[in-house]
Order: sequence, then structure tokens, then C-alpha cells
Amino acid sequence: MATSPNPTRNDFEALLNESLGGAEGGFEGRVVKGTVTAIENDFAMIDAGLKSEGRVALREFSMPGQKADLNVGDEVEVYVDRVENMNGEAVLSRDRARREAAWDKLEGEFAAGNRVEGVIFGRVKGGFTVDLGGAVAFLPGSQVDVRPVRDVGPLMDIAQPFQILKMDRRRGNIVVSRRAILEETRAEQRSGLILNLAEGQIIEGVVKNITDYGAFVDLGGIDGLLHVTDISYKRINHPSEMINIGDTVKVQIVRINRDTQRISLGMKQLESDPWEGAVAKYPVGARLHGAVTNITEYGAFIELEAGIEGLVHVSEMSWTKKNVHPGKIVSTSQEVDVVVLDVDLEKRRISLGLKQAQANPWEAFAEKHPVGSTVEGEVKNATEFGLFIGLDGDVDGMVHMSDIAWGISGEDALHLHRKGEMVKAIVLDIDAEKERISLGIKQLEKGAPTAGGAVSSSGLKKGATVTVTVLEVRDGGLEVQAGEDGATGFIKRADLGRDRDEQRPDRFQVGQKFDAMITGFDRSKKPNFSIKARQLAEEKEAVEQYGSSDSGASLGDILGEALKAKKD
Repeated sequence: MATSPNPTRNDFEALLNESLGGAEGGFEGRVVKGTVTAIENDFAMIDAGLKSEGRVALREFSMPGQKADLNVGDEVEVYVDRVENMNGEAVLSRDRARREAAWDKLEGEFAAGNRVEGVIFGRVKGGFTVDLGGAVAFLPGSQVDVRPVRDVGPLMDIAQPFQILKMDRRRGNIVVSRRAILEETRAEQRSGLILNLAEGQIIEGVVKNITDYGAFVDLGGIDGLLHVTDISYKRINHPSEMINIGDTVKVQIVRINRDTQRISLGMKQLESDPWEGAVAKYPVGARLHGAVTNITEYGAFIELEAGIEGLVHVSEMSWTKKNVHPGKIVSTSQEVDVVVLDVDLEKRRISLGLKQAQANPWEAFAEKHPVGSTVEGEVKNATEFGLFIGLDGDVDGMVHMSDIAWGISGEDALHLHRKGEMVKAIVLDIDAEKERISLGIKQLEKGAPTAGGAVSSSGLKKGATVTVTVLEVRDGGLEVQAGEDGATGFIKRADLGRDRDEQRPDRFQVGQKFDAMITGFDRSKKPNFSIKARQLAEEKEAVEQYGSSDSGASLGDILGEALKAKKD
């Protein structure tokens, strides 16, 4: 009504806004109360105080599958979608009214962190739909239960609690979880059960699941982990070797973490510890027999008895095979003899040696082939300082380049032999501690000095002239031998004659004999011969006996008189 006899435009505006539901948006988009005036053809006519009545389907007033309990004169809440449509009727909705009311209620519950009641009524991609008293929420498949559920049929159309995880009213999205309720309930039950358990307690349980790292045992409502290392003292690769799903096992509670509600179990703790008295059972130096259980890059594990294993480090596996993978020396399940090197009871470690159970190949070689004996082997490798020869017992001996051949340099001597060639050598020295065997090839040459080096016993002296026989003609000189079976030596190219024309090895032949002077001995007491030194000595002697060129005689005359005297 107007406030004055002559209403103004403002008065008219106020009356119009009042009739339309107020100045802020009107009735549209609001929930209002209305009265059921009639029920016709599955529709209810509702007077909400608007210009006209609105029609609402009866199904909106009942739950799915149920009959609507609605009578004329009942007062209901409806949502005003539009004040007037093209037919002049008000557009009302009971579902949207319930939804708006439900959203208001759910927002309060979500803010307080309370549980809400809902019904799972449909299936969608990735999950299910839940009716939360008018509001439709989404239940992801992963949030249905603690464990994956194959059949959700028994859970549908049943009122049950849910936890709201996320709400977005603007987009109309609600995400709920049934799993959170179950986990919370289970956590409460676990807390109660854990209070009745204590570390060290022995209890029976049923094996529920087996993994690579252990087994989960049901202790009557709460699960404990039986780690693979706590099943037995002996090495097992998989828990299924000892237990199966469904087995009833007796276990001991090793550790309880009340914060995380995790329980660690053990079976081996119920057995006697094999490591007790291990120091007495396995003294250092004892020779034992065991089987290879595991092979790694750093060694091999040997089972001495059930529950006790020792490690053979890669460095203790073989005398001769260095820097090779243990798998190339031993194999899994192979039985071997080992020697105890060290026992650490605190760390439960036993160090074993495989090579110590075998004879030292260098000591065995020294017994079989003493210094001075002759051996034969294959040239395995040639280095810049000598040759490595493979010998009996899978050991190597080295021929230094200075011990390869007489009369030539060590560098040239290295080229006389090739890899894979079979050669003979004499044993010069054996050092078993340093694992070294020294060999010599040149010492086997005919006329070579003996081990004592007594060349003087043969009558050869420095400065003496002897008759030698050519054994070999080389580019660098001649290999010769004194007498028929005397010491051998070498005449360098420069010592084959005084004149350059005479310093040609090719003018000599194998088997040819001539006189040469001993100019000295090398470090191995082998004589060095020289034709040039003999010629110079003879010339000097002739000059002293038959005059000198200073007296007027020519060198030819002097040498001629000397040769004539020698013939006479």
C-alpha cells in the first residue's frame, strides 16, 4: 500500500519489488515455501505467492522407487527457477530445493570434518554416484574400500557413512570417500589390538600374503610383516620356500612401531642361534667343507652349516687367476674346501680363503723344478722388458730381455720369439712370496757359461788368441765357439777386421775357423772375441821385433819379415 494519498514513483517501485520478492534478485534462484493446491496427472499444483501457480512432478517428492506422500494443503519448499514462463506459469522445482538445502547442510558438515550419510545409486566412469540427501556426489573407485572391490552390488542402495574430500558449489562437484571411514575405523581397532601386544611376545598367526621381501601374517585383526631375513637363519631366496598362504605359523613379535602401527615378526628367533660358539667351532686356520650359495662381484658365499655362511673374497679365490669374476672360478651349489681366515662374532662374519686350501703353485713348482733345471712352455706375452712363459701349475715365468740371446741387444732379442711359440728355458730364480719365477733362454745355448760361471776353468783368458768356429752369421756380427766344444761368444761387426772392407759378416761361412783374440767377458762370464784386436796385436808385436817405419823400413817389409819368420 502507498504511504501517502499521492504515491510517487519510488512508492510504486517499492510495491513492485515487494510483489516480485524483493529488490535483490527477486524470487528467481531462491527457495520459497508453497502450498499444494491440487494434484493432477502426476503433477502437484503449488501456490508460492507468485502471479501464477507452478507445476512440479510428483516423483520429485519421493525417493527412487517409492510413491510420493503428498496431499492437498501440504506446505513444501520449492526452488523458483523462473517467475513466469511463456505460458504464464511459474517454473518450480522440488529437487533443486532439496539440493540447495542439502548443499547448505553439507557445507557445514564439510567445514566441521564430520561424516555424512549417503546411498550409492549409480555407476559412472571411474567410480560411482552417491545421493547425499539431495546432492549428488562422486565416489572414485579407489575410495570404495581399503582393498580393490570386484563386486559393488552389495554396497549399493544402502545408507552408509561417507567422508567428504572435496566440494565446489560453483561447479556442483562433490567428491566423497568410503575408504577413509574404513581406514579410520580400522586404525581404531588396530590401536586397541596393539595395546594388547608386546615385543618379545610369541603368538600364532595365519599367512595372508607372500611377497618377494617377506610375508604378511594376520594376528587376529592386525597384520604383521615377517621379513624374509627373519624366517630362518639359513639363506632363502623367497619366503615361499618355507611358508605358504593359509599356513598357521608361530612367530615372535620383534618390534612394534606404535606411531605407524607396524609390527615386525620373526620365526628364526624361536630357533637356537647357530652363531653361538662360532669362534670355537670355526678357529682361524681350520680347513672346512661347504657349498657355494651365492656369487657376487666381490666374492662368493659358502654355507658352512644351516644359518652360517662365510665369504670368500675375490682376492682369496685363486693363486693365479687375478681380477676375474668369481663366477668364472666357482659355481652356485658347488662344494669346495676352504680355510678360515677370520671370525667376527659381533658382525657375524667369517672370512674364508679358497686358495689357501690349495697348494701354493710357486712352492710346488720350486719343488718340481729347482734352480738350474730346464723347463718348456708357451710364450704367453711379450712386453718391453721381456717374455712371459706359461709353465706347469698355471704359473708364469719371465725371461728378461737380457737373458734371451747372446751378442745382440735386448730390444732385438725380443723380436726373436713370438706369442704362442714353444720355447725351452733354464730356471734362474724362484721367489714364492713375491710369486716370481726368473727364466733364461740364452743360458741353454751351446757353450754357454755354467751356473757357476767358471769360464776361467776352460783356460780362456783376456788377451789370449784362440781358434774359433763360426756358428751363425748375423747382420751385426758372428756367433762363434772356441775350440770344438768350448764357450760361445760373439764378434761384433766392427771387430771383424781392421779395414772397413773386412768388416762384412757375409764374407764368413758357418763352420769356418779362424783365430781371434779374447777382449773380455760380459756379466755372465761369456767371452767376447775380436779379429781386429788380434790383427792390431800382431802388428804391434811385429813392429817391436823387426823394427819400425821410423828406421826406414816400410810396414809391408816389417810384416813380411814377421810372416817369413812365422813360417820358418
